[in-house]
Amino acid sequence: MSLTVENLTVARGGLPLLAGVSFSISAGEALILRGPNGSGKTTLLRTIAGLQPAVAGVVHCDDDAIAYAAHSDGLKASLTVTENLQFWADVFGTSNIVEALERFDLKTLEDRPAHALSAGQKRRLGLARLLVTGRPIWVLDEPTVSLDQASVAQFAQNVKAHLAEGGMALIATHIDLGLDAPTLDVGGFKADPVQVLGAFHEEFL
Repeated sequence: MSLTVENLTVARGGLPLLAGVSFSISAGEALILRGPNGSGKTTLLRTIAGLQPAVAGVVHCDDDAIAYAAHSDGLKASLTVTENLQFWADVFGTSNIVEALERFDLKTLEDRPAHALSAGQKRRLGLARLLVTGRPIWVLDEPTVSLDQASVAQFAQNVKAHLAEGGMALIATHIDLGLDAPTLDVGGFKADPVQVLGAFHEEFL
């Protein structure tokens, strides 16, 4: 099991942002993406996750291997913490949400509706969804937004546990998570902004 990206070119709004991106992640490994705001990290992650088409290049991984978490927590405000997690467990065909509740310190909040959670609690619940997907590759876009220092450390421990179990993680973050992982600066892949994309048409999602 691996995630391999070969000579990937990605665009936003019809303009190329990054070109020639190549890397590979194997079981038990993580890769940290760095780069200033607007450099193309989110577009790259969305393309790898299959949410928008690539201009060029190939992403190799098993079907249904990627769990993607971005800026939206993906919660239903009227549902409780437990009901939100159970919804996603049902979507992904898994059943045990107890471990997710415990590992993200949500057990005492299990009966609270999502609309009554703080921003940090919502973020923890959104990240807890990763544990019920059963998917080996976590593609994460600034996952620590709204988290306090203790919750960042808790999240990092969950990533380490995922890697120890043979999972993989691709994470765009400016925070040092204490992971034994290489860093890829997307600034080294900046595309020519006047490149003609021909018949390529991006669909905004």
